[in-house]
Parts: sequence; structure tokens; C-alpha cells
Amino acid sequence: MTDADGGASAADASLPPDLDLDAVREALIEWYEADHRPFPWRQTDDPYEIHVSEVMSQQTQLDRIISAWEDFRERWPTVDALADADRSEVVSFWTDHSLGYNNRAKYLHEAANQVVEEYGGEYPEEPDELEELMGVGPYTANAVASFAFNNGNAVVDTNVERVTYRAFDVPDDDAAFEAAASELMPEGESRVWNNAIMELGGVACTKSPNCDEAGCPWRRWCHAYETGDFTAPDVPEQPSFEGSRRQFRGRVVRLLGEHDEMDLDTLGHRIRIDYAPDGEHGREWLRGILSDLRNDGLVAVDESGGETTVRLQG
Repeated sequence: MTDADGGASAADASLPPDLDLDAVREALIEWYEADHRPFPWRQTDDPYEIHVSEVMSQQTQLDRIISAWEDFRERWPTVDALADADRSEVVSFWTDHSLGYNNRAKYLHEAANQVVEEYGGEYPEEPDELEELMGVGPYTANAVASFAFNNGNAVVDTNVERVTYRAFDVPDDDAAFEAAASELMPEGESRVWNNAIMELGGVACTKSPNCDEAGCPWRRWCHAYETGDFTAPDVPEQPSFEGSRRQFRGRVVRLLGEHDEMDLDTLGHRIRIDYAPDGEHGREWLRGILSDLRNDGLVAVDESGGETTVRLQG
């Protein structure tokens, strides 16, 4: 596909051509399955419960809606129960729990009636059909299809855009983000994949990133981590990380990418001007940085021959 000038479109150039997709996918899924935030709606594949969580989470922090979601499910445990409810009661619940615009409650109630009256109480499984429900747009439809039926497309939200922009230098372009997200997602894995990539953006690749603290599984491929530039479409100014551990990890990886290997002290002097082998920011400090990078599979450290040399992990 080409643009009007005959060049490659943004979508065609979304991901680096040499990116090992299998390794990228495996790393993210393993990271997510090892530890993730235990939101209760992640423990169910009931489309009604997932639909409620998606509507509640629109412009509301996830931690804040847990009790509201649980109260809602207790009061109206099924889509039939919600459809039978008085709309004013649903709106009052929404207001009492500070869930934002009341029209979301109205739409949710109307959608429940549609499911009961038009679909016999069973949610449709296809994103296009789910979009026919009141108040359900493309994102919510795809989320319900993914998390309830494992039948969705790649989710593209602000978190996903930020992650792909930083990690793989995807252009700030809607078509490019869509193409990158679709190419990254393994076929038939929308439930775990969409949860995982949104979790990555929610706990690791946040506006002020927590790459090392959260053990980001994409550091070895990440363009932002290598260059130290963590701006993004929703982060127009570089988050402060001057002097941070993340900054020096990035410098190590970048330098080793330019050299076959380096000895310990040469590397130390290259990554910070106040490096002193026996000082506060000396060999012990640098070995701690290298230990983290080695644990992440990013570098190899050779202690043989009385010298310490460091190289990128092959």
C-alpha cells in the first residue's frame, strides 16, 4: 500500500522489519500471566459482567470501580435482571457510586433490554453485532468480544498507542497504530493478548514509565528504552528520568549496541562522568545495573581472565 506520493504508508511501516514477533508475543504473555492486577472482571468470561465493567471504566480509574462493579453485579446479577429493573434505579445507582455521566447508565439499561428482546438473553459474539447495542462503540464491542468470547480484534486505546509508539517507534498515526496492534496480536488469542498489552501500558509503560520496576518484558526491543526518549502521543514532554537507574540501563544497552564488548571500567566511564571504580557510583553500582540487565536476558558478563567484559546478549 502506498500513500498519495507513491511512498510506503504509515501502516506498512508500522513495526521494525526485523522484529521477532514470536519472541515479542511470548515475552508479553508470560509477563502478564506471571503477575497482573487481579481485577474481578478478569476472572469471568460472562459478557454481561464484562460489558458492565467496560461501561463503568470509561474515563474512570479501574481501581475505583471494583466495589461499584461488585455492588452492581450483586443487585442485578444477570442481563435479564438489569432489563427488568426500573431505569431510574439504575441511574440512581450510577449517581450514588460517582460513575460519571448518567447517560451511560441509561445506555447500559437499554442495551440489556436489547439483549433480552432481540437476542433471547444471549449476547452476540461478533464485534459488529455488539456495536448494535445502545451505547456500545467499536472499542467496547471489541473488548466484550475479546474478553468474553476470545473473538475480538486487537484493541487500540491510549495505552496501546503509547506502548507501540515507544517500543517499536510506530508513527503517531491511527492507521499505523491499528496495523501495528493487529500484527502484534497472535491469531486466536485476543482475550489474553488485549488484557496483556493494556496491562503493560497500565503498570509499566505509563506516562512516567516504570520499565525496570515493573519488569517490562519488551525492554530488549524497546526503542524508547534504548534511546531514553519516553515521549508519546499522550506524553508530549519527556518524563523526567535524569539520573535514574532507567537512564543508565538505557545508556548501557545503547553503548553495547555500538561495540562488540566493553570492559567494566570503560563502560562505567562512558555512561556517567562521575564514575569512579571505588566510588559511590563505581564498580559495585555498575555491577548492580548489569545484574538487572543480565537477569532480563539483555547482557552477558564475562568474569574470566581476571577482567570483566560486558556485551549484549545474543
